[in-house]
Amino acid sequence: MTATQPQHTSTDVRAWAWARTGTGLLLDAAAALDEDAFRAPSTLPEWSRGHLVAHVAANADALCNLVHWAATGEKRPMYASPEERAAGIAKGPTLSADELRTWLTASAERLAEGLDRLTDEQWRREVVTAQGRTVPATQIPWMRAREVCVHAVDLGTGITFADLPHGFLAALTDEIRAKRGLGELPEDPLPEVTAWLAGRPHALADAPELGPWL
Repeated sequence: MTATQPQHTSTDVRAWAWARTGTGLLLDAAAALDEDAFRAPSTLPEWSRGHLVAHVAANADALCNLVHWAATGEKRPMYASPEERAAGIAKGPTLSADELRTWLTASAERLAEGLDRLTDEQWRREVVTAQGRTVPATQIPWMRAREVCVHAVDLGTGITFADLPHGFLAALTDEIRAKRGLGELPEDPLPEVTAWLAGRPHALADAPELGPWL
């Protein structure tokens, strides 16, 4: 956010910075992919890179709906239905590399512009996530940061959890640990612990297998 934008909590500001970092990683990775590379598998089961990029682009469009809700007070859910969300993902393999890159970039820019226009009052307005949770709009940057940072790794182009901001990894670890109801965690390195908690490939020895998250 610029110096002229409303000031929020340090957590909100950091989350928006993390979202920008993850978006940059994704855009740079997508820029290097050709048609065949987009159709190659991502690291997520049954998803090509095209599926994954479409999902992230559609996520930005969905979060724009929440930004509209926060800005105007008019209720606008992230997705009209579960079927709409699934259709956005399925659209990925039908698009060319240029179309996928354009969608990913344009949707990210719309979201950034919308968030930067919110006033203090609008940031405090409550919205409802796709999971049915009622949260203040200040949570939107964190929701986006999780998507772009984790899925930048999932793209399978060489980005790892070690490339993500330390503060993001610590916050994500705390969140997943609480949601999974886990007690003591393996010792560092933090990127490997976060990858393990998120159900992604990791280098931890003797860590119990966890199901996928996000």
